[in-house]
Amino acid sequence: MNPPIIGVSTQIQKIRELISHVADTCLNIVITGETGVGKEVVAKALFRESPRSKNAFVTVNCAALPETLLESELYGFEKGAFTGAQKKRRGKFEMAHKGVLFLDEIGDMPLALQSKILHVLQSGEFSPLGSEQDISTDAWVIAATNCHLEEKIKNKEFREDLFYRLNIIKIEIPPLRERPDDIPPLVDYYLELYASQYPDRIIERPDEQTMEQLCAFPWPGNVRQLQNSIKKQVVLNNWNLVIKELTSSNADSPSPIVQPGRVSHPLAPFPMISEFLDVSKSAESIFEDLSLKKIKKKAVDRVEKEVIGYVLDKTAWNRSKASRILKISYKTLLYKISDLGLEPPKKSL
Repeated sequence: MNPPIIGVSTQIQKIRELISHVADTCLNIVITGETGVGKEVVAKALFRESPRSKNAFVTVNCAALPETLLESELYGFEKGAFTGAQKKRRGKFEMAHKGVLFLDEIGDMPLALQSKILHVLQSGEFSPLGSEQDISTDAWVIAATNCHLEEKIKNKEFREDLFYRLNIIKIEIPPLRERPDDIPPLVDYYLELYASQYPDRIIERPDEQTMEQLCAFPWPGNVRQLQNSIKKQVVLNNWNLVIKELTSSNADSPSPIVQPGRVSHPLAPFPMISEFLDVSKSAESIFEDLSLKKIKKKAVDRVEKEVIGYVLDKTAWNRSKASRILKISYKTLLYKISDLGLEPPKKSL
């Protein structure tokens, strides 16, 4: 299955444009983004638009295998190279010759293997385990990571020379919560996809209110989480249940704090609304401020500020550790720290 890149947001349009510009160059590419944003989808789009599209697209998950197995997976081995090697096996580099080798979660690759990868990228040659003969390979390497590789370089966890060899072109995919305009077309795409897989089910597109709830949800699991939610809807045909489960899964977010002295106001029964409006105004005048977009932004900003501030405080402002806990990129964390006006505590003299 090769899903297309779905979305109408400016960010997605720019990614499509970049793909069209670089797909025929076969320059090494690093795709970054949180888990579930669709890094492999972008890699396969690059492959489809490249002159290598008739050859193999080979995937290796660098985080899923221990170092010894990952090495044999990449380079292959000869019969008898190690215990259990009962027959010769081709490695992924050889299988991806004239095609694409997609190294998923490259940031989790052990340091010892990173040097060997660098050698293959520089020389175009490698030796299978147990062999003294070099094999040439012309694999277009596309890497992906949800880590901040520059921070890993500082921590001596990733080779700087390998980073610059891989990072000729960088494609950064923003999380789904930063591009809510992409949610409606994604919902439509997955509804149609699963309708074909479950032809006996009734397919019900969300009404306007439900779609607004889907667009307002932060989607910590990104497109993958949305995809699973749509599959559940197709099978159960119950949008209320889907929304209820999404809301309960996000129930740990801080709740708005109702400020005292507002109980006499007409909006008092609706503290979540009152929290983001000037309740000193009359009930008639306040309607002018009921812009859902503005209120949603204020609510999201405040919740993000509290959560990010709490995590930074608990990690002693270790931004790399905080970005991993929050499951956002290091770059996104730095942007939010600046945008939300967060500052580290001043050191006492």
